[in-house]
Amino acid sequence: MTRPHSGTAVATVNDPAPGCSALRDCLHCSVRHLAVCSALSPDEVQALERVTVSQALPLGATLARAGEPRQHVYTLTGGALRLVRTLADGRRQISGFVLPGDYLGLTGSDHHRHDIEAIADSRVCRVALPQMKDLRARYPHLERKLLQRACQALDDAADAALALARLQPAEKLADFLLRLAAREARLGDPGLRVTLPMGRSDIADHLGLTMETVSRTFTKLRQQGLIALPHLNTVEIIDEAGLRELCGA
Repeated sequence: MTRPHSGTAVATVNDPAPGCSALRDCLHCSVRHLAVCSALSPDEVQALERVTVSQALPLGATLARAGEPRQHVYTLTGGALRLVRTLADGRRQISGFVLPGDYLGLTGSDHHRHDIEAIADSRVCRVALPQMKDLRARYPHLERKLLQRACQALDDAADAALALARLQPAEKLADFLLRLAAREARLGDPGLRVTLPMGRSDIADHLGLTMETVSRTFTKLRQQGLIALPHLNTVEIIDEAGLRELCGA
């Protein structure tokens, strides 16, 4: 983990009015097949649209801070977010990254457990908690979809914990890249070209490594012929089987 970087302060979205608009066309959302609203029929989607606001988040904005009361649930429709906890000594731990189609709201806590920060220009669909509770009561299949998503989140958390427990940085990074590739495959991409919306520092704070170690490990995987690095934020997987063997997937 690395210490927080100095520089431009992160803006908090305290007044969500700027950049917000009524949701107009949920049925044609490019990530609907990944989102929990895919459980709803076209007619039921209209009920969701009536209570949903589309909110823009510029790069560097904070959607919520740890400890604040939870008032909404969110689905990310574009961009990328990170979930951050700051430790007592000032270090930060990135618990995870939120990618298009992901749902923020699978928790029993009344307060946010992380700072939620935009690491790219992003957009979320926002629904107030009472209105989502009403939708879940009216449409049991939406409740089942949320339960399915919660179970998947538990499985993903267990897999991530296993990856973080590995001692070798190459194993951690290989597992991280394969998980991102699987995600891009669900979006329709073959999964052999991975876009990294997060920087090396974010990856380090997620995997429990230093930024220097992450950079060296990327170079090592490239030299071994497992990946190519055509751009700073793009990884091409050259040898998927080799990556899987490396991390024991």
